[in-house]
Amino acid sequence: MIEAPKQRTSRWLRPAAGIAALITLSAATGWGVASLASTASGPDTAKVRAALKLRLPKTPIDAINCKGLGGLCEVASKSTLFYVDRAAKYLVIGRVYDMEARQDLTAARLLALNPDLLAAGAARRPGDEDAPPPQRASMPTRVPLAGLPANGAISWGPAGGPRVVVFSDFHCGYCKKLEAELKAIGARVEERPISIFGAESRKDAERVICSARPEVALHMAYSGLALANPKPCDTSGLDANEAFAKAHGFGGTPVIVRPSDGAVLEGFRPAAALRAFLSGTAALSITKDKTHG
Repeated sequence: MIEAPKQRTSRWLRPAAGIAALITLSAATGWGVASLASTASGPDTAKVRAALKLRLPKTPIDAINCKGLGGLCEVASKSTLFYVDRAAKYLVIGRVYDMEARQDLTAARLLALNPDLLAAGAARRPGDEDAPPPQRASMPTRVPLAGLPANGAISWGPAGGPRVVVFSDFHCGYCKKLEAELKAIGARVEERPISIFGAESRKDAERVICSARPEVALHMAYSGLALANPKPCDTSGLDANEAFAKAHGFGGTPVIVRPSDGAVLEGFRPAAALRAFLSGTAALSITKDKTHG
């Protein structure tokens, strides 16, 4: 799930489908991929659907969304996504990034469609529907935290608050939402960054860990503020977080752990659910939650 500066870890997520896939698709259909601009008139999803039915007759179309993507329409087909212009003439396979929000929009939507797909880091091209889905390690209900080093964590929140360990990615939208919920319950958080969104996530994690005030840098990262480049420091704790997450099958973020017994919750939870879980009054539930990135 990382292209670290010291090349000690590997990228967990790779771009979905490469140039070869685009060449193959273009050769088969006679289409090209061009720069796309939004049209003056509003999108007509019925026309997009009709054009796709004509041009991709074997591809099931589950949903089409043409809002908020700068002239592109997102097309959901079973557990995969692709993009077309509003005339469904040009087709794009890849990832869409919101550079202002610093979020991988495609990754978040893929995870909502199928958490296993994001864990394996692959979006399939139209026509691959019969291929077996990627396999993902099962998430344990409890994990041992004792071996994790202190230099891989950023602690924040009131010292007397309910304690929680969170494995997160600063580019994860649901991690940002979780931050607000943890503040609401006054939790004492031990946050351990992992980089499911690749090299840029790792760079931000290092900027936070190496900051003179990691807690302040952490909240800046979630707020989308630019982070300074501090002097290099020991980032072996981040490597330990990555290794721990891989060993226990953490394919997405956030992952919430109760320090008292290592109980695990996968995905975003609102304040009330967090309070109950951390107090031990809620039964442990490891059902895969689709609200994580």
